[in-house]
Amino acid sequence: MKDLLYLREKSLKEILELIFQAYIDSYSDPNEVLKKNSFGRAHHRLLCIIEGSPNITIADILRKLKITKQSLSRVLQDLIKKNIISQKKGTKDGRQRELVLTEKGIKLCHEIYNKQKKRIINALKNSTSDEVSNFKSIMKKIIYG
Repeated sequence: MKDLLYLREKSLKEILELIFQAYIDSYSDPNEVLKKNSFGRAHHRLLCIIEGSPNITIADILRKLKITKQSLSRVLQDLIKKNIISQKKGTKDGRQRELVLTEKGIKLCHEIYNKQKKRIINALKNSTSDEVSNFKSIMKKIIYG
């Protein structure tokens, strides 16, 4: 049987550290954009979720981010007050609220994305197509099990 060195404790910890550091570095790139809007990482995470899933419900956001309503409330209100996102009555269930980016929110997300994409493009340019394919496959397996 093949010795799976990458499954050893030291290797697993190293992988987790690399994932964490990649998150910190890539999500720190747009800090100046966030700061000038008086936003932080929690706002950024929420914007990413809403941008990727327009008309997402509050319940779905809570599930995706694994947070409580209380944790979401302040960040959500900040983004609504600054006209970055809007909420509307649910299309399937009128008791639910769905969130979408406003025009201002779309521009902000685009500005954030432009800051982040430089790091990703550089990494992809310095990788083979097999490396990129394998990386994406492993990331999906980490996310979806």
